[in-house]
Amino acid sequence: MPFFAYKARNGRGELLQGVLEGADPGAVADQLMGTGVTPVEITSTRGQTGQGGEGWWERLTEKRVTPLDVQLFSRQMYTLMKAGVPIMRGLAGLQESAISKSFAKVIRDLRESLDAGRELSAAMRRHPAVFNSFYLSMVKVGEMTGRLDDVMLRLFDHLEFDREMRARVKSAVRYPVFVIAAMVLAMIVVNVFVIPQFVKVFESFRAELPLMTRILIGFSNFTVNYWYLLLGGMIAAVLALRGWIRTPDGRLKWDRWKLRMPVAGKIVHKATMARFARSFALSSKSGVPIVQALTVVSQTVDNAHLSQRVEGMRDSVERGESILRTAVAAGIFTPIVLQMIAVGEESGSLDDLMDEIAQMYEREVDYELKTLASQIEPILIAFLGVMVLVLALGIFLPIWDLGRVALK
Repeated sequence: MPFFAYKARNGRGELLQGVLEGADPGAVADQLMGTGVTPVEITSTRGQTGQGGEGWWERLTEKRVTPLDVQLFSRQMYTLMKAGVPIMRGLAGLQESAISKSFAKVIRDLRESLDAGRELSAAMRRHPAVFNSFYLSMVKVGEMTGRLDDVMLRLFDHLEFDREMRARVKSAVRYPVFVIAAMVLAMIVVNVFVIPQFVKVFESFRAELPLMTRILIGFSNFTVNYWYLLLGGMIAAVLALRGWIRTPDGRLKWDRWKLRMPVAGKIVHKATMARFARSFALSSKSGVPIVQALTVVSQTVDNAHLSQRVEGMRDSVERGESILRTAVAAGIFTPIVLQMIAVGEESGSLDDLMDEIAQMYEREVDYELKTLASQIEPILIAFLGVMVLVLALGIFLPIWDLGRVALK
């Protein structure tokens, strides 16, 4: 019979560990309960010995947890909690049925953390690569209000919307990215192979070349002779930018600049405000005080600039100002949204109107994504026109001038 490693707790709550032989995990659980201890975890010991090579290779080739795994987990947790299944038992079932081995390990760690007395949000915080700050904050709201099942359902809906939005963005930018990549490849070919050949022709005529042609020749020579410096500079610039964004001041300025980007800035702003309105509505419906709700919501906003504005709203509300006045001072809401906030605050149904605001922002994001390709096309055409103009002025104009001189 196989052996199983177990973790169990006795009547005093002490954690016991060991290995027992049994036909299956159920038989081992029966043995433990017969001795007066409660099993917490029972796992097969197969593959736990001799992990030096195989275990290292399995960890290296193991697939990472995907957003779809977290989305399905949210829906399953909602179903289990709605059915009244204890959370520890539900997590045990999800661990056994998990298709992703890496996510099964995450669920196992959640069970161990809960068994050690931690809250679910604190247990999830140990896995920042799996559960982002928005997810953690929403789970924290659910724990505080006792509506974790509703939170899980809303998280599932949010992740579904987020996944659809990302898929639409990828679909919309596929054509522009392909055109830009083809243009960059063409520029590399022109700089490395074409322009050096034209240089020989120009030198044979010994004529003075236009400024644009001299610039193109100089850039071509630099690309051919010092390509490693160009490549190293680009890599260093990317690494320096990433390091700067990780600093608090850099993150704030970067997020503020993202909101001002042409075309994409509107989508980022509206999607972030939809997330803000949705989480605020849920917090308000759950009975969380407004100041505390704004504190939690400021952590769910995945933009440092907007998060700073929400924190400013919280401070103003704490000083006794109305939500409408603080929303106007924040400068991040449209006049229509401000009007809805005013009506909601007056009628006492701010949570319902925040839901409406979230739906309105989501519809606008959906429309912006559907028209994203048509909005990018003029910018793309202008970019391509500038590139063609530079090539025409730098290469074809001198040839035309030299041809006219030769005919004379």
